[in-house]
Amino acid sequence: MSQPATTLAATKSRHARQGGLKIALVFGLAIVVALIAPHLFASGFGLSLLNRMAIAIVFALSFNMLLGQGGMLDFGHAVFFGLGGFATMHLLKWVDGGLPLPVALLPLAGALGGAFVAVPAGWISTRREGTAFAMITLGIAELAVALVVMIPQWFGGEEGVSGDRSGGMPLFGFDFGAASQIYYVLAFWALIAAALMWGVTRTPLGRLANAVRDNPLRVDFLGYDPARIRFLTFILSGFFAGIAGGMQALNDEILTVSNIGSQASGAVLLMTYIGGVGTFSGPIIGAVLITLLQMALGTLTDAWQLYSGLIFVAMVLWAPGGISGIIRSHAPILRGGLGGRLLAAYLALLPAALVTLAGIIGLAELAYRLQAVRGGGKPGHLFGLAVSPTTPWQWLIPLALFLFGAALLSRLAPGARAAWQEAAAFAAGRRGR
Repeated sequence: MSQPATTLAATKSRHARQGGLKIALVFGLAIVVALIAPHLFASGFGLSLLNRMAIAIVFALSFNMLLGQGGMLDFGHAVFFGLGGFATMHLLKWVDGGLPLPVALLPLAGALGGAFVAVPAGWISTRREGTAFAMITLGIAELAVALVVMIPQWFGGEEGVSGDRSGGMPLFGFDFGAASQIYYVLAFWALIAAALMWGVTRTPLGRLANAVRDNPLRVDFLGYDPARIRFLTFILSGFFAGIAGGMQALNDEILTVSNIGSQASGAVLLMTYIGGVGTFSGPIIGAVLITLLQMALGTLTDAWQLYSGLIFVAMVLWAPGGISGIIRSHAPILRGGLGGRLLAAYLALLPAALVTLAGIIGLAELAYRLQAVRGGGKPGHLFGLAVSPTTPWQWLIPLALFLFGAALLSRLAPGARAAWQEAAAFAAGRRGR
């Protein structure tokens, strides 16, 4: 072997070892965080928030296997989540009846249920790609919801199916009835599922899924069947979505048709896109953020879904790479020690951004309260002040804040953009030396 080839092989081997070490450190840190998190958030609300974050992370990562890794936009991904949850719930009821199985292993039933449903659904849908694939998945989702309503013997109708996670055989002295005990079960499955999904991205199937996403014709030319690759990826995605559904069943101890419907499918799309499609960290970031919005912001206002929609629109317009894309674009600048060049420009934008945000919040809350008043409800308070959304002049204040802040942002944004471009170019020049 020639000297350059030997050097290249050694370089690749060294990079592989460094990459493996980084991944091991990341998952080691995740385990440490999972162990100490319940001590930092010991309240009932904190544990509930952590449990739902764990479920959302697995659900979002499973969706990213389709959209981010395989380029398949699935409008019915909640079908595998919900049906996996129902499979887990029925097994939980049998465990309550005396079946000797540890409750901690029941998400496996969800995984098998999700994969079982994904086989026929994927066989039909993955024969097509792009818009046709998305429309087929939407039709499958509507069909699944209709079947759930039509078979109340299995799915419980509108009341759903419930169980008792503390009714099974204890494991190491735990009956998993308390939120602090079920947390460790959910954290375990979240870490295992995340590690396995990361592993899938490094396999030949994961690489081929990326290739099919980018150029299916070239993959076909190389002798691989793009439809078969999409099909296998679809089944794996359903498998992991079923794990998330099983985790949901254990956490809530009840499953209804809402866990299969379009709202759940829309929520996972929101998580993945806001966090960043195509990256492994993006869905995790999006799942944590959206769950925090749902639970924390949901305690402050009933219009939290409106804010989630506004964030989604803002990401589509100004940050299509999601939050992870923003982080990646700034990482070289920060590594080059050029963050200070951007700080002044970003701080100059902060007052205008806060004014604009205050105007948006005011308009959103007034709009929501207007609907409540028209429905016979009470307008309530905003920022501690009584509001009357039917009074026209009260709309003028948030509207003026929004227009003033937006005008100021539009004036200051070019300077911040120029500062970022200059710092990015300088960082790229340093790397090229």
